Amino acid sequence: MSKPGESAARESHPASAAIIILLVLTGVMLLALFSRTAPHPPLEVPPFALGPFLGASLAIGAAAFHLVRRGARHGIALAVLFALTALVSFGPQKYFDPVFSRIWPSVIVAQIAVIVIVACCVIALRRGRPIL
Repeated sequence: MSKPGESAARESHPASAAIIILLVLTGVMLLALFSRTAPHPPLEVPPFALGPFLGASLAIGAAAFHLVRRGARHGIALAVLFALTALVSFGPQKYFDPVFSRIWPSVIVAQIAVIVIVACCVIALRRGRPIL
């Protein structure tokens, strides 16, 4: 049974917001890839094609969001996995990308979202509770 205000806390939790940020940025990246809108990501990044990877990342992110919003403790693992998949597209290596001057807003915002997710997960693990 939920405590008063618990669902409001779940709905406004920073980890949920950070997951949504990464879902949107990854979705935009996938759309840019499909439409070949500059500066679009490459079709392949060794060892895989980027389209299927971004699709898998979005699926993991959606599952993470669902579990985190419901207060499921194993949502922590999916949230961290989703953050790690986002680093393939938005990680620190992007500072050295020739198009960084054109993509920096999404890189910076994504990296902040990853930090929020990891921090929330570390705090939750230390407390022995779900991300809430």
